[in-house]
Amino acid sequence: MNADFDVLLAGGGHSHLGVLRQWASRDRPAGRIGLVSAEPHAWYSGMMPGLIAEHYQTRDCRVALPKLCAAAEVEFIQGTLVALLPETPELLLATGETLRSTWLSLNLGSLPWMPEQTDDGMELLSVKPFADFIRRWQQWQEIPEPVGIVGGGAAGVELALAMAGRVPAIDLFCADDLLAGHSPRLRRLALRHLQVAKVQVHEHTPIQTVHGSTLVGEGQVRWRGRRLIVATGPSPLGWLRESGLRVDRRGFIEISASLQSRSHPHVFASGDCASLPGAVHNGVHAVRQASVLASNLTRASIGQPLRHYHPQSHSLALLSDGQHGALLSWGGVAAEGRVLGRLKDHLDRRFVQRHSTEG
Repeated sequence: MNADFDVLLAGGGHSHLGVLRQWASRDRPAGRIGLVSAEPHAWYSGMMPGLIAEHYQTRDCRVALPKLCAAAEVEFIQGTLVALLPETPELLLATGETLRSTWLSLNLGSLPWMPEQTDDGMELLSVKPFADFIRRWQQWQEIPEPVGIVGGGAAGVELALAMAGRVPAIDLFCADDLLAGHSPRLRRLALRHLQVAKVQVHEHTPIQTVHGSTLVGEGQVRWRGRRLIVATGPSPLGWLRESGLRVDRRGFIEISASLQSRSHPHVFASGDCASLPGAVHNGVHAVRQASVLASNLTRASIGQPLRHYHPQSHSLALLSDGQHGALLSWGGVAAEGRVLGRLKDHLDRRFVQRHSTEG
């Protein structure tokens, strides 16, 4: 298939979910619009720990893209992207098919940074893509074994607490402080929860290599085991660096406040695949960018001035504690409790439901 579109959305991330929801309830840009995604479902990242802890069913945590696309009068194309020619712009799928468009929006997410692995003596399981992660985690649960987790951010902490009691032992490795960048009080609360859950926390223990069944950091063996979960910070998709789009030193697409590529204005980008000063890589910004992105794709198509996205200096973070409670972080404020767990559950379910009921 060689197809031409007026607007093409690449990826089923949180920003594009918001764009589709907005277009389903009010006027979308004129012409032919498509969305291409490797999976027919978009997973809500905030509910993954709850799914691991068996607080949710799979259906609670994901949005059916074909249904949401249909509500917005957008064609759904299932396919894996392997290359981008930004001048056209043109997307190449793994099947060899090409998709061309006048305006292109990229909401492709990111992947965790993976340690170098010298052989297959240890199974490495990346937390993304979510569909693969959940499938393999369920396979691991058939015969539970001790698990190592690399990554001391929110994802690593939430997964460790969710998995506690479901595997014989958990070791959590942090390159820096646990929850670096958050308040000291939140760090203390998280450490206490991890201690109660019998999770061994190894701070200031960077991991570089997986050799056989050992984790190696700074020339020392840090852990021995057969199963490792990688929940490190975001790393860009490799093929984006080769696309010709202007990227930052890490390989993320540089965008302006209008969410346009700094090198190719007919290409927009949002969420984790994009680099915007003041916007850290997390789902909060991806969700907030949706309204501006939906408006700007419409405005760009008819030559109107574009809106700007202004990142907030602080964003609310609610971390699941694995026991139906949550830890709250807001700037320097931290708190915990079951009430916060109910708040997180309400917000998470509402997000999925808002994007699942259109049409």
